[in-house]
Amino acid sequence: MTQNKFMQFMEEKFMPVAGKIGSLRHLVAIRDGFVGIMPLIIIGSLAVLINNFPWDGFQDFMVMVFGENWKSVGDSIWNGSFAILSLLVTASIAYKLAESYEVDGISAALIAVGALVVLTPVTEDFGLSFTWLGAQGLFVAVLTSILATEVFRILTKYERLRIKMPEGVPDGVTKSFNALLPAAIILFSAGLFNTLITAGFDQSIHELVFSVIQEPLQGLSNTMGSALIFAFLNQLLWFFGLHGTNILGPVMESIYLPLIEENQSLFAAGTSAFDVPYIVTKPFFDAYVFMGGSGATLALILAIFLVVKSKHYRTVGKLSSAPGIFNINEPMLFGLPVVLNPMMFIPFLLIPVILTIVAYSAIALGFVPKTVAILPWTTPPILSGYLVTGGSWSGVILQLINLSIATAMYIPFIMAADRSQMKNMGSEDVADHEEKKVSGQ
Repeated sequence: MTQNKFMQFMEEKFMPVAGKIGSLRHLVAIRDGFVGIMPLIIIGSLAVLINNFPWDGFQDFMVMVFGENWKSVGDSIWNGSFAILSLLVTASIAYKLAESYEVDGISAALIAVGALVVLTPVTEDFGLSFTWLGAQGLFVAVLTSILATEVFRILTKYERLRIKMPEGVPDGVTKSFNALLPAAIILFSAGLFNTLITAGFDQSIHELVFSVIQEPLQGLSNTMGSALIFAFLNQLLWFFGLHGTNILGPVMESIYLPLIEENQSLFAAGTSAFDVPYIVTKPFFDAYVFMGGSGATLALILAIFLVVKSKHYRTVGKLSSAPGIFNINEPMLFGLPVVLNPMMFIPFLLIPVILTIVAYSAIALGFVPKTVAILPWTTPPILSGYLVTGGSWSGVILQLINLSIATAMYIPFIMAADRSQMKNMGSEDVADHEEKKVSGQ
């Protein structure tokens, strides 16, 4: 298949399907739901990182200033973020999904949270099990939020299930009473379902889903093969102008958040970052593969500064450099452009795959610690490499190696594109150069 036929096939067959998948209501709600709770996830992750920062001088200073129990603040922040991750996700997704249907988002979120609590096992002292309210219960939380909201949406259409209030009653009160009977039906159904599952399988729905689906899936997701698939698909979508991160986000967050949560929990308990179980996590991609954004385009900016002569490319490189440092690469993707540019197709798709192999191998061989912290996605490379590994300079070295590899791979392609650009726009560049000479610039 020639390149033109391949491009035609992708534009006519692949792009419409990918675009429809990316715009599916439920996937959008899941994506936006995870985005909504991301500040709490990042804060909880940073609290763990601060509590366990691997420098004796820092630890001694904190004890001297705040006392022996100074870590209790970070532990409390963890309890308010990662420890109740499933509750947060349930509320956020249910709200976003209800909002897309233009039904009462607050009621949907509260009912969905109530349904999740009904499905969650209790401990011997009748407290809710934090095991399943955290990341380990994420699959059930996502399903519960969607099912509860869909049932709520359907039930609210029936006039007979609405409790009519007198005129003049505040709108908020009316909405809450309208949600009363649908909420009763949903919670009763959740309770009945939970009783049947427990009686039939002698375990909760959380335990059943984790053992049958979630645990095997997490094992597969920690392989190099799965990491390569995600890296490649993300690039392929972006090349055709589709937001790969948003389309794949719901799947990646559901799979990889429990993995980084497990790494963080063990790290907080004193396990070395080398000895935590999971290599492939969301911070793995952010820190070592997508430096500067999808396609490791920070390396493309460096390649432009190193070898490019044309005015257009150098201008785009200058304008893209500041946002690129903070992993914002739309100016480069659409300004160069990279999107739908056949000259950039091979490096844009291939480089993240190569970086994934290098990073995975370095961590698997024990040269670099595994990731134990979630950072804001705008954290610049070098700083992110140090922080995600719990304060190891080997993470920074791996980033520099990957950045060098990516730059070297981009150079021949951007040089070819540069020669073509100079040939097509040479007169303009020469005129600009002569004008500067005459003006003495």
